[in-house]
Amino acid sequence: MDQMEVEMNETQDSKGNIQTQLQEEYLKSLESLEEGQLVDGTVIQVTPDQVFVDVGYKSEGKIPTSEFTELPKVGDVVSVVLITKENRHGEVIVSKQKADLKQLWKTLRQAAQDKTPVDGKICKVIKGGFEVDLGSDIKAFLPVSQSDSQKVEKSEKLIGLKSKFYIERLYTDSKANIVVNRRKYLEESITKNRDEFFNKISIGDTVKGTVKSFTSFGAFIDLGGFDGLLHINDMSWGHVTRPKEFVKKGQEYDLKVIRLDPADKRINLSLKHFSEDPWLHFEEKYHVDDIVKGTVTKLTEFGAFIELEEGIEGLAHISEFSWTKKINKPSDMVEVGKEVECMVLGYDIQNGRVSLGLKQVTENPWETISEKYAEGTKLTRKVVKITNAGAFIELEEGIDGFLHADDYSWTKKVKNLGSELEVGKEIDVTVTECNPNAHRIRLGVKQLTEDPWASFAANYKSGSTLEVEITAINDAGIFVKVPGDIEGLINKANVSDSRDETYEEAIAKYNVGDKINVYVVDVKPGRQQIKLSIKEFKKKMQREEISQYMSSNDDAGDSAYTLGSVINKNA
Repeated sequence: MDQMEVEMNETQDSKGNIQTQLQEEYLKSLESLEEGQLVDGTVIQVTPDQVFVDVGYKSEGKIPTSEFTELPKVGDVVSVVLITKENRHGEVIVSKQKADLKQLWKTLRQAAQDKTPVDGKICKVIKGGFEVDLGSDIKAFLPVSQSDSQKVEKSEKLIGLKSKFYIERLYTDSKANIVVNRRKYLEESITKNRDEFFNKISIGDTVKGTVKSFTSFGAFIDLGGFDGLLHINDMSWGHVTRPKEFVKKGQEYDLKVIRLDPADKRINLSLKHFSEDPWLHFEEKYHVDDIVKGTVTKLTEFGAFIELEEGIEGLAHISEFSWTKKINKPSDMVEVGKEVECMVLGYDIQNGRVSLGLKQVTENPWETISEKYAEGTKLTRKVVKITNAGAFIELEEGIDGFLHADDYSWTKKVKNLGSELEVGKEIDVTVTECNPNAHRIRLGVKQLTEDPWASFAANYKSGSTLEVEITAINDAGIFVKVPGDIEGLINKANVSDSRDETYEEAIAKYNVGDKINVYVVDVKPGRQQIKLSIKEFKKKMQREEISQYMSSNDDAGDSAYTLGSVINKNA
């Protein structure tokens, strides 16, 4: 055998020895690991479905991408669990999911021992509380009482929330039964944040806060788990009636710190202190009776708020809207966002109040009303409204006169003018009273004609007699029509002159429509009353007849004719 053949044989032997040595080392390293052991692997390839990991063996481990929350890059090192050293195809089987589970349990045990918080996510509501996902399909129970630092009003709002939790328990009877506490973590964080706030923040500093809730006196601001108060008086230099209309729940604002009380842990905040108090210069710009312009910011039942400038808002009461019109709603005259002209009626700088008037910028028609509608003025005007007491008559736009039912007729008793008048129709009236100070004008219809009661009183005094017509008979007496088409009453006691005759017997002699003679007992035109008597009429007639006979007998000298003779004659 020549030299060349010898060298070739030696080379082949050397290669064989190296290969054998490598195989032995591989098998030796493979035998040193046990299935279920946690090992590190290097990512050598990433596909849409799998991640290939080199764990130091002749084949790579394959991990489904679904086991990763975030896909790794080539070269990254990941921990896996060795499931099978080599299957029948010669492949190494590994699991990242089981590695994560091992690592998480290790972390949970350490956190429970050291009393440190762990990460988790509230995933659903269950009986008595919530289920929390700690990762790797490990679930924990969170009692509702330990779920927040304040009372939970709506459990659904916590679903999906990522937070930190303290582990209260890991096992029950050697079985996994994890209970966590979020409230403890939040309270510790709040205490820490509040202490840092008081150590770092000074009065006058600007901080950020989110509107958390409202009260009648302001809004509570979340400053990082602890609250500060934004009082209603510190929201604006102007007038704020409802905090909800000035700041919005859940919205973040820059706020000034205006008060700190570390002992009571109280923090007062302000929005208005970012600008100078406009009321400091109010009297330089505004004076009583000044006519100014402003923008309507808000309407209420009692009036309208008008902003004269930023921070200065006045109130125009509904009574100051119009000289003549009755305003039922402020929106009938003004609109939010519109500019209006008004007069400064008064102000209170200390309390930040301005009283404004809208009607004062126009002429007051009541100042000259007496000249236009003097008492006795006759008018023809339209009926605009009818009530139980009377009717309103429009004299001009915004000014109505009132016609009372008692002033409609001298003789007719009208209970409701709706039976006599119609809205929209014109009637003749006269002014009976004009009172500018009270903004009142009274009208009358009956005053257009002569008062028949006064006329009757002038023509028929007490003791007069006249012929009347019976209009009604009832238990009160006999009602009759007298001159002037007015009504008089013959009281039941004045019907009969006989003591033996009852009222029923007496009125049986009379019928409605009969004309009879009566005696005027009393006339009261102011009260529209006329009292008449049949009995007194008969007595007067007897007296006149006696007087006549007595007079005639005196002339004849016949002393035998007596009073009894006259009475017997008339009987």
